[in-house]
Amino acid sequence: MKINETVDAQNQIKGYKKTTYGYIPLDWEIVKLEDISLGKGTYGIGAPAVEYKDNLPRYLRITDIDEQGRLINDEPKCVDNPEAKYYILQKNDIVFARTGNTTGKTYLYKESDGKLVYAGFLIKFSINSDKADPIFIKFFTETNYYWNWVKIMSLRSGQPGINEKEYAKLEIPLPNLNEQRKIASILSTWDKAIELKEKLIEQKKEQKKGLMQKLLTGEVRLPGFKDKWREVKFGEVLKFIKKDKVKNPQNYYLLTVKLHLKGIDSSGKKPNVTRKGRPYYFREPNELLIGRQNFHNGGIGIVPEDMHNHIASNAISSLEAIKGDLKFYYYYLSNPNFYKRVDNLIGGTGQKEISESMMKKLKLLIPTSVEEQKGISKVLEVMDEQIELLERELLQLKLQKKGLMQLLLTGKVRVKV
Repeated sequence: MKINETVDAQNQIKGYKKTTYGYIPLDWEIVKLEDISLGKGTYGIGAPAVEYKDNLPRYLRITDIDEQGRLINDEPKCVDNPEAKYYILQKNDIVFARTGNTTGKTYLYKESDGKLVYAGFLIKFSINSDKADPIFIKFFTETNYYWNWVKIMSLRSGQPGINEKEYAKLEIPLPNLNEQRKIASILSTWDKAIELKEKLIEQKKEQKKGLMQKLLTGEVRLPGFKDKWREVKFGEVLKFIKKDKVKNPQNYYLLTVKLHLKGIDSSGKKPNVTRKGRPYYFREPNELLIGRQNFHNGGIGIVPEDMHNHIASNAISSLEAIKGDLKFYYYYLSNPNFYKRVDNLIGGTGQKEISESMMKKLKLLIPTSVEEQKGISKVLEVMDEQIELLERELLQLKLQKKGLMQLLLTGKVRVKV
């Protein structure tokens, strides 16, 4: 597929015209959303969600749309209301979130998503396919221009929100229909590649999860190891590192232990120090950290090697191995079958912070051989590296798509039709 660049650095305006959108090709036009829609935008039904049933239409709420504008299938709900039949989405329908922090989020209906009834915080526009390609319009709502417009429009009243009349006036740079379809086809190819990569990552994570369960319980043994595993207490093999308090914590950045085993990162923030507040301590590279308030939610990680001069409060404990392999213990404690049990041990409601003394009493069933521990951690480390590589590739695909959108949807790069 050839892409013919028509704008060069020496002659930025040749073949282009200046519009409110900026410079666009001479044969493009600026249209409003209402110009390419069948009738006015309509608000969704204001009905309560009910439990999912096969005989009821599915409810489409803002929370059912992900950041890429796709349907989320994790916790589907339905709507049981006689008026629902008037709010069923059809081919070429696109919905816009109209209020709150999700203002501007969009979803283009796909017949493969089944029967959907859109909720009251969404506004539906039916795209006239004789005037515009719905997929092209959906991609336009992913551009920087669109999101800058959303930011300006949604904050004019002090509260995030855009109503039907305001969405109707949204200006869109539009080539002829054939060029729209070609651009939509090119960008859809990127979307398919992104979805395939995401599925591959999820498959790899599931593989790792299954392997962790087998290796960290002794159900599957590495070749060459036959010694029985032994039960030990947490405090027999792991030690909480004691350090001096940081004297001027307001001068250092906080680190954060992300939930659901998503690692450790800099928060980019410095603490608000108060006289009776928690003390802060330096956390060094390669230390094993546990966020005791969120250990039961996977608040565990190892400080990256390049993270220096970061601090954390005493709600985040730092550990070292008394005997054995620290990386093995990280994976052992990262097994959901282990850390989710902590939730039951803590009990109660509200903020659940496990104490260091309670953690010391937790029982672990581990290999007696340090070499077997290291072997297990190495296998799982390799899987982590594979997942990280796939995630970097996914990020590159998303960046490529974003860059391509900025070129194709502004006419800076033309396609041959």
